[in-house]
Amino acid sequence: MKSKFLREVYEFMLSRGYAKRTIETYLTWITDFIRYHNYARPREMDAQHVESYLTYLAIQKQCAKSTQAIALNALLFLYNKYLDSPLPEDMSFLNSKRERKLPVVLTQSEVRALLGRVSAQHYLAVALLYGSGLRLMECVRLRTGDVDFDYKCLRVWFGKGGKHRIVTLSESLIPLLTSQIGQVDQLLSRDLTVPEFSGAWIPQGLRKKYHSRNKTLEWQYLFPSKRLSVDPETKLLRRHHIDEKQLQRNVKRASQEAGIKKHVTPHTLRHSFATHLLAAGADIRTVQHQLGHSDVRTTQIYTHVLQQGGNGVISPLSRLTL
Repeated sequence: MKSKFLREVYEFMLSRGYAKRTIETYLTWITDFIRYHNYARPREMDAQHVESYLTYLAIQKQCAKSTQAIALNALLFLYNKYLDSPLPEDMSFLNSKRERKLPVVLTQSEVRALLGRVSAQHYLAVALLYGSGLRLMECVRLRTGDVDFDYKCLRVWFGKGGKHRIVTLSESLIPLLTSQIGQVDQLLSRDLTVPEFSGAWIPQGLRKKYHSRNKTLEWQYLFPSKRLSVDPETKLLRRHHIDEKQLQRNVKRASQEAGIKKHVTPHTLRHSFATHLLAAGADIRTVQHQLGHSDVRTTQIYTHVLQQGGNGVISPLSRLTL
């Protein structure tokens, strides 16, 4: 990181326990904000500069509401927390009018074709994206102790918005999960022979409470990286989880090989999970809980691709005898 200012912001967030993904996202928007104002120093800018930038995102960049909201959160952190110069609550900027896109959903036959072409190495992780409706980062951050074989569920900790939830687990994946945990156990045994190994990363608030528990099997990542690496926060040697880009590339390749013409990403499997649950008769509140949505209106978007959506209305043209 060449900029001294950005490096200081990065270290400030690390020292206060911000998630690495949040740090990366906030730094991206802070950098774009500075670049938009011709590299002016943030301390020399005020609320008007923030309003101008947010309006630019809405008009020129045509960002979605959620994207503009993330940028706003990043700048609120910068001024309210880091620079200790709080922005006013009544800022005046143009809110983005661009609505969220309707989700791309695969049919069950398309999901079957895609899973049949995913590499064996990544099959289990991709299958969990669809089988449990996980977000990409929720999947790669799973620990072996998050799998509950007795109740056939997964525990998701610190999902989007820092929320915890319990999601369903397909019984068909239990043999693969048992085998995967066995491989992680073998890897841990080798890691423990390395004097510098400091165990898996755990949130700052749990480190004092659990001490060396992060060297036990239950705390190890379910999908570990192939090699040990230095934790940028603590400078200690750890084994992190796999890079999420591996799954992104694998899903893209598998969808192309399956001849699927839709734009498919790992998140498409989550959309498909929700839609197929609703199609099978699941209550929308149940699906909302499984997905971890705060508002049921977010979950209702999936009804648009079901029979109770546009496809459930019979066109009057179909009733004509031509």
